[in-house]
Amino acid sequence: MVRFLLIRHGQSQGNLDGVFIGQGDSPLTEFGHMQADVTASFIKEHFTPDVVYASDLIRAYDTGLSISDACGIPIISDRRLREIFAGKWEGQSFNTLESDFFDSYSVWRRDIGNAVCPEGESVKMLMERFTEALIDIAEKNDGKTVVIATHATPIRTLMCYSLYKDADRMKDVKWVSNASVTVVDCENHAFFLADADLCAHLGELKSRLPANV
Repeated sequence: MVRFLLIRHGQSQGNLDGVFIGQGDSPLTEFGHMQADVTASFIKEHFTPDVVYASDLIRAYDTGLSISDACGIPIISDRRLREIFAGKWEGQSFNTLESDFFDSYSVWRRDIGNAVCPEGESVKMLMERFTEALIDIAEKNDGKTVVIATHATPIRTLMCYSLYKDADRMKDVKWVSNASVTVVDCENHAFFLADADLCAHLGELKSRLPANV
C-alpha cells in the first residue's frame, strides 16, 4: 500500500487575481509561500513522508519544495500532475467565463464531472490522466508515504474517483483549500479516501474560495 498526501499549492498570483489559471505558470504569492511553509511544518510533525512528487507548474513545485526542504526528502517534477488544461479559459477571469462562456462554464459550475474546457481537457480526461499517474507512482513506491504537490481540480477528481469510481458525482465533492492536505491510500490500483481538506493548521492563513468557481 502507498499513502498519498495530496497538497494543493499555496495561494498563487492567479488565485489572488481571480483568474482560471489552468496550465499557465502563476507563481505563489508571499501569502502562498507562508501557507506552504506552515503546511510543510504540519506534514513534518504528523507524517513521515519518503518523497515528494510535484506538478512542474511553479505554484505546485514551490509548494512541494517547501515540504521537501522541511522533511529532508527528494522532490521529483512530474508534468502529469498538472492542473487541467483549460484551453480558451486559460488566464481568463471567472467573471469573463460567466459572461463569455456562459453555457460551458455553467456546466463546470453545476455538473463539473461532465465539464469540458473549450479547446482543452475534459474533467474526465483529467481524472484518467491523474489516476494513471498516481498508479504509476504507487507502483514505484510500494510501502511508502508519498507527497503529491498538485492542484485543486486533480485533487477533486481523485477524491471523487476514490468515493464513486467515476466523475459523474464530482458535483457532490467539495473543492479543497490552498495548502490543504488530503490523504488517500492506494492498494492494488484502488484508491481509498482517508481524510480530506485538512487545513485547520493554517489558522488565519486559510484562503477563501471565490463564489463563482
